Amino acid sequence: MSTTPSTAHIRNFCIIAHIDHGKSTLADRLIETTQSLEQREMSDQVLDSMDLERERGITIKAQSASMSYQRHGITYQLNLIDTPGHADFSYEVSRSLAACEGACVVVDASQGVEAQTIAHANLATEAGLSLIPVLNKIDLPHADCPRVAIEVEDELALEATDIVYTSAKSGIGIEDLLEAIIQRIPPPKDHAQQPFRGLIFDSWFDAYLGAVSLVRVVSGQIRQGEKMRMMSTQKSFDVTRIGRLTPRLVLIKTLKCGEVGCLSGSIKHVQDTRVGDTITTTHNPATTPLEGFRPSKPLVFGGVFPLDASDYPTLKDSLEKLCLNDAALTIEPENSGALGMGYRVGFLGLLHMDIIQARLEREYGLDLIFTAPSVIYHVHTLDGETLHVENPAKLPDPTKMDRIEEPYVHMTIHTPEKYIGPLITLLQSRRGIQQNIDYGGGQSRRVQLVYSLPMNEMIFDFHDKLKSLTQGYGSMDYEISGYQPGDLVKLEILVNSEPVDALACITHKSTSQLRGRVLCKKLKEHLSRHMFKIAIQAAIGKKVIARETLSALRKDVTAKCYGGDITRKRKLLEKQKEGKKKMKAIGNVQIPKNAFLSILSLDE
Repeated sequence: MSTTPSTAHIRNFCIIAHIDHGKSTLADRLIETTQSLEQREMSDQVLDSMDLERERGITIKAQSASMSYQRHGITYQLNLIDTPGHADFSYEVSRSLAACEGACVVVDASQGVEAQTIAHANLATEAGLSLIPVLNKIDLPHADCPRVAIEVEDELALEATDIVYTSAKSGIGIEDLLEAIIQRIPPPKDHAQQPFRGLIFDSWFDAYLGAVSLVRVVSGQIRQGEKMRMMSTQKSFDVTRIGRLTPRLVLIKTLKCGEVGCLSGSIKHVQDTRVGDTITTTHNPATTPLEGFRPSKPLVFGGVFPLDASDYPTLKDSLEKLCLNDAALTIEPENSGALGMGYRVGFLGLLHMDIIQARLEREYGLDLIFTAPSVIYHVHTLDGETLHVENPAKLPDPTKMDRIEEPYVHMTIHTPEKYIGPLITLLQSRRGIQQNIDYGGGQSRRVQLVYSLPMNEMIFDFHDKLKSLTQGYGSMDYEISGYQPGDLVKLEILVNSEPVDALACITHKSTSQLRGRVLCKKLKEHLSRHMFKIAIQAAIGKKVIARETLSALRKDVTAKCYGGDITRKRKLLEKQKEGKKKMKAIGNVQIPKNAFLSILSLDE
């Protein structure tokens, strides 16, 4: 871009869409139409740089693209700020929205409005953004534009007359969308004379540049060579490089009010460039940071262990490398009697956990065991102390506990009307408390269920069950609503009277017996038989609530006896019995690691 436009000719916008509604393809067409990349540099899903993102049709890491667009002889700078589409990344979405003045709300013309779209559109409305409804995939044979247009009016409260009809794959309606962005999205406010303040809405680690921050300039400007300061930590760094993503990096000298670009300054840790933080300069610092910043906290925890103990150093290195790029990931060493050396890892949610698992296995070639995911419990002791426990092994003695509080989520589910019965049954079986049922008017025949649900009940396989029961048409969104006391217990699995720490879990008393029975049954299937009987038990404290017995391998010691006195046979059998008793007392049952792989993917 030859000249830097004034704020009046800048448009900062994002694309809000549910998973697989065509957001990345639409971004490709906008980049292609504005010729931000040459044709030889284009590829499908330009902004989705990771293989995982392309395969699953999801955005994991937010990107941005600055596009130059000519209209009536004026050059406009259009800054597309990408947003993740999953509920796990809702904070990152809120920061991306704070960097924009408008949003294109993309809805699949065949699938209709989904839960994540509504949730993010509501966030955008609360942030004061101008919304442009976009109906995508209109060229599909089963696209139903009139029905979906009514859904957009009913569920998103956007005028059907404002809808821009597009097909990102075919390139239909892209010019209309660009016109709508310029006409309907307001330019950034001109605060060029105020001290520099920039909002970090993404950051990553570069092997040569260190931590790089993706920044929206809210006021003032910053030049290469100046000193920048992070307002949450008060740490200062030299600005060594300023760039603009088109999405190819283009180096520039100055980043001005209203613009979007990336800053780097030999920052060694991505934790120093927190998403949502405010950057200012040291020579003319701003007095107040931008609103909305909060440190990211992991919500779901799980143990990660190598299948082969010799892979532990590789696991350590690979987790540390992932932490460089992901400030939300927390790791601490953990030693399990059953699984050996590993790590306790904190994730933002189940999708985040799934992504990290896939990256560890793919990028670093590791064979791993992930223990059952857990959440943070607040344990109030009789001494008046409050403990934050995410590992069942760290739960104090029941005699010292006053109560345990578990996190609840406020969940919104959108589903076609015909699946409502099975869904309510599922929610009730997971201890859900109904808040509201809204039968949406019009032709959409979609129902909105609002439930309060313990997070522990949601993190196992709730999303899979939801998709299965609704044949893929149901969608959910959730946010943490707070902590509530519950009748929770620590369920332990004992093999030959020895507890297996990797299978311990915190569960509700009402479901503990069923869960214990299923775990014992699964473990019995995968344990090899020994020369003595093995008792597999599920216990709460000293009370055994479920049991399976693995029968012993038996040698026929009386085979050599024929005829004669029966006492000879009895003597041999008694001797065998004594031997088995002694063997059981000193015997050690080894649980093969591959048994954990199937047991921990428990489907009740």
